[in-house]
Amino acid sequence: MSRYPDWLTVTRGDAPLVVSLPHTGTDIPAEYEDGLVSPWLARKDADWWIERLYDFAVGLGATVIRTTISRTVIDVNRDPSGVSLYPGQATTELCPTTTFDGEPLYAPGAEPNAEEIAERRTRFFDPYHVALRAEIERLRAQHANIVVYDCHSIRSVIPRLFEGTLPHFNIGTNGGTSCAPALRDAVERMDRRRDATAPRFGESAGRALRTGKQPGSGACQNHEGDCRSVGRHHRPGSGWRANGSASR
Repeated sequence: MSRYPDWLTVTRGDAPLVVSLPHTGTDIPAEYEDGLVSPWLARKDADWWIERLYDFAVGLGATVIRTTISRTVIDVNRDPSGVSLYPGQATTELCPTTTFDGEPLYAPGAEPNAEEIAERRTRFFDPYHVALRAEIERLRAQHANIVVYDCHSIRSVIPRLFEGTLPHFNIGTNGGTSCAPALRDAVERMDRRRDATAPRFGESAGRALRTGKQPGSGACQNHEGDCRSVGRHHRPGSGWRANGSASR
């Protein structure tokens, strides 16, 4: 019997790598559907296809942590205090009330209140981060250094969130505070070999990276997003094709 709820998947490996997938879920339990304007809008901003794109990670011995719960229910990659991860910029909340494009997710007056948000945090947010911390601690007992890799996808053009068109690969290190420069540079080199479009560096980094250990403490954390303007083909026979992550 799993020690985790059925919506939380933790696939353990022994390599010094944790792959975090906080936004790939599309499940919305029935009790949270009341008041939503549209089932599609509630799932519109999911990090589509990322769990498939990174399905090779288990074969490398990585530990993979994923929630199947939609970010509309609660975003496990936000600060639970409500403090914006992107001060001065448009963003979405711990329990989002709009899409990235600013479309209302709820009918007027049906947005989750403080009590409902607290219940969602206890039920979904806290277990995700308990699992993440536990796996980091487990691997730190085996390795001098580990990497936490936060994986995302997003549409390449969302005027409300950023200007212009995002490059194909976007690397976030919380302004260089969550990841050692050597790892950041290695990721950049790999991205440039895969695509001539220059990767974008920035403050981008969600809750998982901002609450983790800092360089020098043994846990180096990197955030990568691939833009969905990129045509991606999975291995033959898998039956899917994605249009290509930056994170939000």
